[in-house]
Amino acid sequence: MKKQHLLAPLGVLSVAALLLTGCTDNTKTASADGAITVTESDTECSVATATAPAGQLTFKITNNGQKSNEFEVLAADGLRILGELENIGSGTTRELTVRVDEPGEYLVACVPGQVGAGMRQAFTVTEATTKETVAADRAALQKTAVEQYTAYVRGQVQQLLPATEEFAKAFAEGDVEKAKALYPTARAYYERVEPVAESFGDLDPELDFRKAMLEDGQEFTGWHRAEEDLWGSEGYTKLDAAGRQKVADFMVKKTKELYDSVRSDDFKLNIEAIGQGAIGLMDEVATGKITGEEELYSHTDLWDFQANLEGAKVAFETLQPLLKDSGDEQLATTLTERFAAVQKLLDAQKSGDGFKLYTELSKDEIKGLADSVNALAEPLSQLTKAAAKVK
Repeated sequence: MKKQHLLAPLGVLSVAALLLTGCTDNTKTASADGAITVTESDTECSVATATAPAGQLTFKITNNGQKSNEFEVLAADGLRILGELENIGSGTTRELTVRVDEPGEYLVACVPGQVGAGMRQAFTVTEATTKETVAADRAALQKTAVEQYTAYVRGQVQQLLPATEEFAKAFAEGDVEKAKALYPTARAYYERVEPVAESFGDLDPELDFRKAMLEDGQEFTGWHRAEEDLWGSEGYTKLDAAGRQKVADFMVKKTKELYDSVRSDDFKLNIEAIGQGAIGLMDEVATGKITGEEELYSHTDLWDFQANLEGAKVAFETLQPLLKDSGDEQLATTLTERFAAVQKLLDAQKSGDGFKLYTELSKDEIKGLADSVNALAEPLSQLTKAAAKVK
């Protein structure tokens, strides 16, 4: 996890009240390709329009600030994330494609530094001006892709729950060696589908929040709380039995909530969510695993790297049939080659049933992995729009 979705409760606020200082909308037209232009900085969030017709929305986001930024599209309650693009580096322009079919009130947000609720503003989705008709063959392929990926997500979370329960039991009982052995393998189920967990309000920060991201008054919970206790840090005082049990119980409780959420009939995905999820997973690698920040105490970052890569590849392969006979065959070939290149470098770091610790990697090995991830990122950024084509 890179950041916390620290979303402000909206129960007593109107959508209009969420127009925060430094967050502006204006009447500038969208870009020539139909994308809605967004200009971010460390203090401002300027969106070219505050309204758009229902359907596929593309935001072209430029970060003119010094901090890495994020852009989100949220439901009016501020809790459900419909789409997000993280790690928009200083001086870069990236695109976020989301699908919003229901007219109504929504929110958009820029999050400088990727911490906190960010600078939010109201965004209205109106009735579609034209009926978007998807060619029958593509509609069938898109439906199949969504069904397959939904089943994949549910399957991963279904395996995550017993794996978490087993880890939590060992941790609570003080079986340090068993808990350490289970830690990276249990987390893999979560890491493969993390963007889905991030869409459920505070579940991701509660389960996968790193200590470095804590703000005043926030409690340190979840996987990394257990990680610190198992591997320790300088000057750290280990939890007693009651403390370990509290952490373990909380992890199981929140994982059950995630399980119930993805098993619910209300859980819906679309093509755009699948494509952006793949991008999000590789962003996780680029900002957390490559740097060694994710697993600060255990140094099991490469296990997470592998899981993120697997999750992104599954998303790509689920959408791959939509790239055939659509003019996107070269994109499919490039992505297949780039995924294989990353996997080859990662395979070189295997040790036994797992991987080397991050601290055992040389600077050249880290650079090689980083370069391969960067090479994958550019074609991967084209996946969502290609798969979401109507013809």
